[in-house]
Amino acid sequence: MRRTASVIGLVVGLYLVARAIVEPFVIDMTDPATYRNDWGGPSLLGVLLVHCGPGVLSGILIAVALRRRRARIRRPE
Repeated sequence: MRRTASVIGLVVGLYLVARAIVEPFVIDMTDPATYRNDWGGPSLLGVLLVHCGPGVLSGILIAVALRRRRARIRRPE
């Protein structure tokens, strides 16, 4: 059960990271009309925070989990 939850969490996390990478290219940052009605709008900072923030957080959590796993594997018992 734990492995299944980890796999699902990793897939969702990678989706959020990919979305955070793509978002700045999808909207025209010089034209407020393209992001005014998005979540976090009407400001560009709010839109980027709402759309990219979860991806950044997911990336950090994935990196921490992988680092802990690598340390656990290397540690002799």
